[in-house]
Amino acid sequence: MVTTVQIKFVDAGHLYVTWRWEHALGEPRVAVADPAGLPLAELAAALPTPLPGESVRDALGRALAGPLLDRKREQALAEGLARGLFPAALAAELNAYLSQGVRVHLRIQPAPSIAQVPWEALRLSAGERLVHVADVSVLAPASVRNAAGRTVSTWDPSGSVVGVLDPRVPGFADDSELGSVLGPVSPALLDLGARSVPGGFRREDITRDVLESLLVLAGRFLYVGHVTTAAHGLDARLHLCCGAGTSGRAELVGAHRPLTAADIALGHGSARPWRIPNRVALIACESGGDARFAEPSGLVAAMVHGGAEYVTSTRWTLPTDAVLPGFGSAVVAVDGAHTSADPVAGVGLWQRGQADLWDRDGEAEASPILWGAFSTAYAP
Repeated sequence: MVTTVQIKFVDAGHLYVTWRWEHALGEPRVAVADPAGLPLAELAAALPTPLPGESVRDALGRALAGPLLDRKREQALAEGLARGLFPAALAAELNAYLSQGVRVHLRIQPAPSIAQVPWEALRLSAGERLVHVADVSVLAPASVRNAAGRTVSTWDPSGSVVGVLDPRVPGFADDSELGSVLGPVSPALLDLGARSVPGGFRREDITRDVLESLLVLAGRFLYVGHVTTAAHGLDARLHLCCGAGTSGRAELVGAHRPLTAADIALGHGSARPWRIPNRVALIACESGGDARFAEPSGLVAAMVHGGAEYVTSTRWTLPTDAVLPGFGSAVVAVDGAHTSADPVAGVGLWQRGQADLWDRDGEAEASPILWGAFSTAYAP
């Protein structure tokens, strides 16, 4: 048995939290989270996302020497976040269900101040992490999931998988800022490439026009590459093989024009929004950065608006295998979760296994610096 609760956080001087159980939607609750108990500065310092004025390389070096690679410090951070984010009344209601053996699905819409909190990794009073006792997903804004004209794409397990796997960005060498994220391809990844359309890695021909046409009849979309953020969510950028002659809203980056969330949601050459398949995985740095903006729009919102029911993305910059082993394995795990009946539960199953390895052995490749970055938006 699973019962579902919608939890929304709002920055309004204080950090307010409201929640309602989906079996009792007419009975919302409101509380104020404990700001003194929220170690948000410690979290920001622990993440590999660059701080203001910091390079990507320096941010990775800082994070690799920080709490997310130190078991005791990471556990203390995860406990502090849980204490500060779950008001007593909400914690009591959750515990009441859990004590009865009821599994809870938390659909969470974070405020900008807590957009990068790794909810699945939070440690509860019994020492267990949230992902051990509950399913956790991102609650897309009502203006997106209930948008007029939005139609959820039908899930077809036999449908094609459009895999855009480490595409070559025009004008950028393999070891440059927008170069290869995968490096040498493992056998498991080779199998993934063979099963997807158009197939293969480091292709030079996957432009937005090609991708848009492939997605029309696809069952799933898997992107492994680069995402960059900008001043607002709709300018979040997916980097394909698009050259300078491509139409779109983004300014050129050398000989390359990125694909923005606005291009997907509104159309890049016309007013025709893209058709997005039922399931999408965006395995790229900060691909799930929507919640960091006051108006929570971005690549995840664009995918949901276009018909996706499940969108797995990341909260922060990802360390690749060149820095810390595990990135390639994460790609395989997320891809496998998206073949299951419930991708939220599937991603959670992988995260629980990684959490167990980390808590038991402290293996660096099982650190929350990687698996804690992943979240899945669920918008039925």
